[in-house]
Amino acid sequence: MRSAGLEAIDLGEVPYEVAQADMARWVIERKEGCAGNRLFLLTHPPVITYTARTPVSQLPDPGSPIPLVEVDRGGHATYHGPGQLIGYLVVNVRDLGPRGLVRRVEQALIDAVGSLGFEAVRRDTPRGSESLVGVWTPDHRKLASIGMRISGSVTSHGFALNIAPDLDVYTTFMSCALPDVRMTSLAELAEESGQPAPTEAQVRDAVTAALTSALSAPDETAVAAGDHAGAGR
Repeated sequence: MRSAGLEAIDLGEVPYEVAQADMARWVIERKEGCAGNRLFLLTHPPVITYTARTPVSQLPDPGSPIPLVEVDRGGHATYHGPGQLIGYLVVNVRDLGPRGLVRRVEQALIDAVGSLGFEAVRRDTPRGSESLVGVWTPDHRKLASIGMRISGSVTSHGFALNIAPDLDVYTTFMSCALPDVRMTSLAELAEESGQPAPTEAQVRDAVTAALTSALSAPDETAVAAGDHAGAGR
């Protein structure tokens, strides 16, 4: 069985449906031990994804020009498109620990953003509220969404980090089932602070380094999780 470390693979732009079919194969490869833990980095043409739990009232109008696709991850509706870095994690949680896995992904993204000169935080979810999993600015704008699935101890799906997407898209639907959420991007934060916006290559390299470090060592405090576990976007 292959389990040590985390291999990062850059795929460039991939249509969403193609990536989902590939992800099913990647999960099988990990379950069968044909591949180790992997991080697939890519971008998608515009698409809004949602889950079976997402109310219709939170989705765009039927005439939306952006395709809608139902998916099997945790969370609710979110957007993928140009100007984002998408990361799909296919890892064995028995190596990493499902209890802390999402938090470790959050912290790795915070560390990556910090290395680029931007402050970011994670937020605890109040009891009975929709999930606040993700990466946020100190003034509670959302910079990155995280939504994952665990099946047979192997994860799929992952995160979307906003580098310079079209933020107006988020006004056409309710992101992450949070009616008051305001999405932001590294480009917007850079403009506000008067610093150069990072390139997609710089963001990719920073995220790769942070996640490789965070997910290559076992979490000694972790416990097992059952199939179909998810984390909200």
